[in-house]
Amino acid sequence: MNSKVNIKVCGMTQLNNIEQIKELQPAYLGFIFYDKSPRNATLNILPGKGSVKRVGVFVNASLGFIKEKITTYKLDVIQLHGDETIAFCKSSKEQLPELELWKVFGIGDDSFDFNPLQGYVPFVDAFLFDTKTQARGGSGKVFNWTVLKNYSFDTPIIISGGIGLEQIDALQTLLKSDLPIKAIDVNSRFETAPGVKDFKTLKTFFDAI
Repeated sequence: MNSKVNIKVCGMTQLNNIEQIKELQPAYLGFIFYDKSPRNATLNILPGKGSVKRVGVFVNASLGFIKEKITTYKLDVIQLHGDETIAFCKSSKEQLPELELWKVFGIGDDSFDFNPLQGYVPFVDAFLFDTKTQARGGSGKVFNWTVLKNYSFDTPIIISGGIGLEQIDALQTLLKSDLPIKAIDVNSRFETAPGVKDFKTLKTFFDAI
């Protein structure tokens, strides 16, 4: 059972909003570096980090591009949200050993084959499971969490995809399971506009979880 779970607030785009949400003390703030996303991060100045870790979200990006954003944003975690291969994850981990590496897989129906993840296990620090969409997330839809009962690896997992206040009860039940849940990832369901998070609604979620 998870006595405490980390929360990641993803898709941050505005300086004042980042400062505000930091008051909730999330474990992670996520910045999306994907120009097709309405939450694409373009800030040149960021507030002090404090204890909050910064996650860079990338979709089929080059290692050079990733390294550039690591330097600019002082990232602690790279989240690979595209079709990155095992070889790419291996190379990334070898060249960036000081950073955590999360690999994302989209779950689109009531079944999911976890076996192909075996090859990634040596090179990732966590798997993030999101709702499968053509837009690479941000759908506001929740996938069927019951498929996670078939997850058998020790690698920690992060739950993402359409999580809002309506999922609090189900999340509390999920957190009592034996799944190695590292964090809960929230985004679009807590927004007043793409990339702008609502402090009051997020606080309600934080207090409940």
